[in-house]
Amino acid sequence: MDNRILDYNMICEKIKIDKKIRFAGVINTRGRLVAGGMKEGIEPLESAKDDEMIFMELALRVKMRKEFDKQFGPVNFAMASREKGLAMSFPIKHDDILYVFAEPDSNYAEIPSRIIKIIQE
Repeated sequence: MDNRILDYNMICEKIKIDKKIRFAGVINTRGRLVAGGMKEGIEPLESAKDDEMIFMELALRVKMRKEFDKQFGPVNFAMASREKGLAMSFPIKHDDILYVFAEPDSNYAEIPSRIIKIIQE
């Protein structure tokens, strides 16, 4: 197995230790899940088919955000607050994306900063 994938799996496992995290996975530039996934014992809110669409849309959105890197600098992370959860994406090595979904009552400031520290370890 690719060492990069092993590293990604370790990152996802560290993130999923937080009780508020439902999902931590790494998506490649084609929108495919390459590491991580749903926390064990958690019922998904969406179907596997929905996951495919979410991941492809996320990969496209991350690519589109790069268009403004020259003006604003690169994205550190992006967050969307939804009724049923907090969705966050973090650009990581090799243009891959760490996607994290947390409970809706998660701390909006604390969780992203902890995740960035884990990514940078």
